Amino acid sequence: MFALALLAAPTTRCSFLIDGVVILLYFALIIGIGLRAGRGNSTLKEFALGGRSIPWWAVLASIVAAETSAATFLGTPAEGFKTHAYFYGQLAIGTVIARVVIAFTFIGPYYKYGVESIYEFLMVRFGPWTKNAASGIFLFTRVLGIGVRLYLGGLILVVLWRYFFPEVSVTLGNYFWGILTVTLITTGYTMAGGIKAVIWTDLIQATLMLGSVVFVIWFLLHQLGGIHQAINALGGRDHLQWIQVGWDSSLPFGKALSGMLSEPYTIFAAVIGSTFLTMATHGTDQDMVQRLLTAPNAMKSRLSLILSGLADIPIAIGFLSVGILLYLFYHGPSGEIPGIPDNEIFAHFIVYNLPVGLRGLIIAGVFATMMGSTSAALNALATSFTSDFYLPYVNPGASDRASVRAARIATLVFGLLMVIVGTIAAYSVLHDPRLTIIPIAIGILGYTYGSLLGIFLLGMLSHRLGSDKLNVAAMVGGIFAVFFFGKVHLPGLIDFGKWMPAWWPEIAWPWYVLIGCSTTLLLSLIFSAFPSSLRKGQEFSLGA
Repeated sequence: MFALALLAAPTTRCSFLIDGVVILLYFALIIGIGLRAGRGNSTLKEFALGGRSIPWWAVLASIVAAETSAATFLGTPAEGFKTHAYFYGQLAIGTVIARVVIAFTFIGPYYKYGVESIYEFLMVRFGPWTKNAASGIFLFTRVLGIGVRLYLGGLILVVLWRYFFPEVSVTLGNYFWGILTVTLITTGYTMAGGIKAVIWTDLIQATLMLGSVVFVIWFLLHQLGGIHQAINALGGRDHLQWIQVGWDSSLPFGKALSGMLSEPYTIFAAVIGSTFLTMATHGTDQDMVQRLLTAPNAMKSRLSLILSGLADIPIAIGFLSVGILLYLFYHGPSGEIPGIPDNEIFAHFIVYNLPVGLRGLIIAGVFATMMGSTSAALNALATSFTSDFYLPYVNPGASDRASVRAARIATLVFGLLMVIVGTIAAYSVLHDPRLTIIPIAIGILGYTYGSLLGIFLLGMLSHRLGSDKLNVAAMVGGIFAVFFFGKVHLPGLIDFGKWMPAWWPEIAWPWYVLIGCSTTLLLSLIFSAFPSSLRKGQEFSLGA
């Protein structure tokens, strides 16, 4: 599509040719690093964990790159543009708290048992039913979550299409080809290089991504006349909004509580809801934990994890600042608000307003965020599938070579599934341009990850409670609790809210994991009281 655009716009051909060369050089660099890093992947342990030889600072950069997906790069500025406030950044508070809990609760047992898939821990602690259910939930949820984010990878090419062909309507095909192209490139180097390719390409991508944000903030401030002019345009420092309580004291207690729980960006959601959400995504998700397990020991893994949480705060502020500055840029005296979805506002600015060369570099930055999160997810999905299902059930006596081959085939299959999900997400946004991608992408995790967190906490914090088969029922109960108590509406499928009382609030997505976790823990404890189903857990300590 980029090549067609160059042919169709001779007046700007030279400028976009330079940008195209920059992007192609970036792709060549990433693919080269990915292929080189993957040399020597002769065993599944090398493919999945890199021989536990990755420096802590590279693990830190990889975590940052994985967290900063295309949904963050383009979606977070959309939140800042829409609210022209820093409310979304409050959620970073919970990410720091959660990382400290994970570092001293989860990391030690994972290293002690030497797991490749973290769901093997549940096999040791409870048995195969719990392990298979947890791994299955991860596989299904992660394909949906990353697939939705891939929609934003196609978005930048759609904005380019509009630039060159303003009279031609955007179709689903425009999104599809962008999603497919970048996903296939990412899948290729991940298949070849495994986790080493993920970590080292993430380091490059994190550097490019952070550099892009810093430059765009500087460029926008320059266009607006400096930081003091920007602050004055927002009404002065006193009008900069950082914290949102969400509690209306003029209302009765019940209505005030309902209003607070239905608002996603409040200080309570940040300290409580976001803490549980991050404990789930960084403690029970193979995608994130796998890179933590590539560090040489538990101490260095903890260091990478906690520092990545501290890094989240300035990163969130930076991306929101881009959105707020874009709001001022387009709403100023000389600005003209483009009639596009909020998700596209940053991409629109990049294509239409940035100088040649730097525009290409920052477009490469968009691809970097997309490829960084996707490559990590693909490697984690392949590892989990191979360790939890292929080796135990399909080919128990598989050689090292056969195991690595199975992981690479699984990488390709999951990549294609993500393309399908990303295309469906693009279809949804085409039919409702006001949709923003952040609540959708994180909300998907909230539906199921509470049950994962609940069962992992049961295994980590108790020595003998839990029942292998009945844990599965508890996890299913936790998932349904989110749908019902959150009054979740799945367009075209079902509205769970109709079974709840009218006075029950529509609880916002940051609280979903807490609901699912609490329900799963409660049900597991109740089921543990059934003598006929009680299965003795294995003794273990929480030390490294």
